[in-house]
Amino acid sequence: MDAPVARSRLTPERESELYETVIDLLGEVGYDGLTMDAIAARTRSSKATLYRQWGSKPQLVAQSLRHHRPVELAEIDTGSLRGDLHEMVGRSDDCRLAKDSAMVRGLAHAVGGNPELHRALRELLVEPEVTGLDRILRRAVERGEVSAGNPALDLVPHLMIAVFVSRSLIEERPVDQAYLATYVDAVVLPALGAP
Repeated sequence: MDAPVARSRLTPERESELYETVIDLLGEVGYDGLTMDAIAARTRSSKATLYRQWGSKPQLVAQSLRHHRPVELAEIDTGSLRGDLHEMVGRSDDCRLAKDSAMVRGLAHAVGGNPELHRALRELLVEPEVTGLDRILRRAVERGEVSAGNPALDLVPHLMIAVFVSRSLIEERPVDQAYLATYVDAVVLPALGAP
């Protein structure tokens, strides 16, 4: 992996604004329709600055996703698996969840055909979230809420990502907190054999 590129020329506020613009554009036009020119125009930046700061479109998209959804799952510990999963759901409001759904749809197709994007997403977003979720599940096993041999333990990350794609495909609606809470109680916890 290349060394991170220095970002000293942008203020934290400006960088945050740029990341949110990338997220918005992903939801509007998808990954393939997202261009550095469009990002530069919407953020009143130069394309050269974007490349100098992030190196490539996949790196910028991955950093934007990481900024948009900082991984804090490992620190969640309410004392029960159900409580932990509901706390995880409660960390995003309905507006952000709708944005996340649009973003997932925008990236789903692109990841398969772009190894650089796939690698960046895995390193910066997927692996840290899976690690955090794994810690939540490991604590549930230690508390005796879930059997250590339950094969669904390895499938929970797949279940949590799938909900963002499936609801929009089937119902043409984004996920919201109420839907995710129901999904956790009706699908994830029963799959794990948890109370």
